[in-house]
Amino acid sequence: MSRHTTVITDAMEQYVRQVSLREPGPLQRLRESTDDHPSASMQISPEQGQFLHFLVRLIGAHKALEIGVFMGYSSSWIASALPPDGKLVGCDVSDEFNQVRWQTWNELGVADKIDFRLSPALDTLDQLIAGGAAGTFDFAFIDADKPNYVPYYERCLTLLRTGGLIAVDNTLWHGDVVDAANTDVDTEAIREFNRHLHRDKRIALSLVTMGDGITLACKL
Repeated sequence: MSRHTTVITDAMEQYVRQVSLREPGPLQRLRESTDDHPSASMQISPEQGQFLHFLVRLIGAHKALEIGVFMGYSSSWIASALPPDGKLVGCDVSDEFNQVRWQTWNELGVADKIDFRLSPALDTLDQLIAGGAAGTFDFAFIDADKPNYVPYYERCLTLLRTGGLIAVDNTLWHGDVVDAANTDVDTEAIREFNRHLHRDKRIALSLVTMGDGITLACKL
């Protein structure tokens, strides 16, 4: 053990991938084919994807939520960890990547597990709650517009069972959270979200310094 976090250099990142990453072919092709896309930075890293997969398996999840599907990379990792009768409700407002998403999901064999909702996520979450789904989900992953992180979190917490897990990406926000001079809307939203969870006694909390920061909240 160590009292300090090891700095992850480019060389160390490559080493971690060499000795631990088990990225399925369809996901590797998706990641590599979109490396040059202008919005590629919105996609999680492969080690983050595998970490989500690990968490979903670890808690024995059957029902999952994803807020912010983008190209379907993270949802593929999550859905592939669910059992054959598992279901992932994916929320996104853009249909730009529909063909890419479904092609990847079909290649990976997880399309039947995904219930994709092309609608504002808050509307979908409210509909699920109104439909009696509160307390029935096992896992949620939030990686969408930052000003809505707290509302997304609160609704996901309502939908989760006791012992369920929420994972939230970008909670270090490229280091800008510690830059007092940076007061843009997204940075302030992440700061408020981090403070909100730190005060929340309904959860067990951990901020994992992987990628751009993944906060884990286990519902007590």
